[in-house]
Amino acid sequence: MSFTVAIVGRPNVGKSTLFNRLVGKKLALVDDTPGVTRDRRPGDAKLIDLKFTIIDTAGLEEAGPETLEGRMRAQTEAAVDDADLTLFVVDAKSGLTPLDKTFGELLRRSGKPVVLVANKSEARGSDAGFYDAYTLGLGEPVPISAEHGQGMIDLRDAIVEALGEERAFPEDDDEAETNIDVRDSDFADEGADEAEPEYDETKPLRVAIIGRPNAGKSTLINRFLGEDRLLTGPEAGITRDSISVEWEWRDRTIKMFDTAGMRKKARVQEKLEKLSVADALRSIRFAETVVIVFDATIPFEKQDLQLVDLVLREGRAAVLAFNKWDLVEDTQAVLADLREKTERLLPQARGLRAVPISGQTGYGLDKLMQSIIDTDKVWNKRISTARLNRWLDGVQTQHPPPAVSGRRLKLKYMTQVKARPPAFMVSCTRPDALPESYIRYLINGLRADFDIPGVPIRMHFKAGENPFEGRKKKR
Repeated sequence: MSFTVAIVGRPNVGKSTLFNRLVGKKLALVDDTPGVTRDRRPGDAKLIDLKFTIIDTAGLEEAGPETLEGRMRAQTEAAVDDADLTLFVVDAKSGLTPLDKTFGELLRRSGKPVVLVANKSEARGSDAGFYDAYTLGLGEPVPISAEHGQGMIDLRDAIVEALGEERAFPEDDDEAETNIDVRDSDFADEGADEAEPEYDETKPLRVAIIGRPNAGKSTLINRFLGEDRLLTGPEAGITRDSISVEWEWRDRTIKMFDTAGMRKKARVQEKLEKLSVADALRSIRFAETVVIVFDATIPFEKQDLQLVDLVLREGRAAVLAFNKWDLVEDTQAVLADLREKTERLLPQARGLRAVPISGQTGYGLDKLMQSIIDTDKVWNKRISTARLNRWLDGVQTQHPPPAVSGRRLKLKYMTQVKARPPAFMVSCTRPDALPESYIRYLINGLRADFDIPGVPIRMHFKAGENPFEGRKKKR
């Protein structure tokens, strides 16, 4: 991308709506409630013939640095410092407020290029607010409607004028590299059926971090990055949007998604929280490996178990992270108890990797990353058809399928049809009659004999074709 643009303004002026308009997708959550956006969200924007990186920010508010609003403002100021240009959005419909004038003065003194954007200019009675924007001393405002896409050509011209044509249209602009966003879930399993002889250690890895509210997800990602990239604090439910960040771990690119905390479904009543949870679910579908963050002081709540089950049903590789380990006193006894409960309460994916960590101090983070890589290797595993059929003959000899209605079931042939997660097809007689207990026996045997711990295994049964089916009987 050629340059970076930050969208700033007071709450509820339409910053996220403009962000969605420029990236061409509904990435940022939009609601009538002021202050929906809290973290910085980057995206790849296109405006006519301009291509650039756009950053959605939290609404600017006057508050102390120790408050949530003050920490949100610090995130916005960091985005302005990193950007080449700032779009200062005001609401032409409701007119200027003292808060607009305060932050307009700050941006004017910053010395960076600023484009004043008068949003909601399509509304009746917006002319007064539009002309009032001249008093900010930031030049001529650009009237637009982010909701309806009006005024985009004027916005493009204002950006080019503020930056200059050389900066707006660099000759060495590399258009080959594009970023896939969390909403592009259609690409999540692209190439899953292709057999690779070896695991690709250099391929970028997509990891989603999920958990209950206040489990420490954002703090964990900030510790990985080594900076306060995501908004954190003692308040529960700070994160709303699913925010993606990229970083390197042992020369491998990791794209990690921070998600909103997910409470029990019955407690999610507000529309905004429903949107946040839906965004987190899309992150799970897009990710390859999902880290479920438990609070080590109160682990294995019912919601924790439901989240693990959700990840496994989606077919994703799962890793458990017991966070806040620095608050645990008798670590050996607690660790033994957690391991026992993991095996007992999560039998649907035996061998789940569980790592004690502390996002506050950084304890156990290298071990957690290694567990993520190891689980991803298992998730991508492929087994040859010859080995599978030799194994199938052996398990049937050791424990034959049961007889149903006086007729013995026969498993004839087995092959792996896909990876990510491992899925197998078994040709057999009367697949509908095969009991669940024998299917579990086969899956557990696969885990043990081929070393496939901690990932979901899919097993499909298909009846063999009858060459005489459909022929008329001779009299």
